[in-house]
Amino acid sequence: MKKQKKEISVFKKLDETIKISNKKGNGILKFSASADSNEKLTRYSLTYVNANIYKDDNGRVLGYDNHHGHHHRHYMGHVEPVDFISFTDIYNRFEIEWRDIHEKHQNQKK
Repeated sequence: MKKQKKEISVFKKLDETIKISNKKGNGILKFSASADSNEKLTRYSLTYVNANIYKDDNGRVLGYDNHHGHHHRHYMGHVEPVDFISFTDIYNRFEIEWRDIHEKHQNQKK
């Protein structure tokens, strides 16, 4: 008797966009992550877009994702591989970095 292969469907776990007001420095934060039915992370993308800071790459200042089959970091047009420990680790790294970049840009405007 042949064992049937279990079909794994992919579903969204996280899909959020946050607009930072012009008064608070402008920008957009995008959070996206998908997992399969076994709750295994399949795809993620964390992005900070602010054309006031960086005009190229559609304004993407910072981003982490695993598109193209590997984990990597975008920073103002440069792409570099990153070690993936967990989605939580990547999310925390992203959170610290975008806030630091945003704060430095705000301080430069003063």
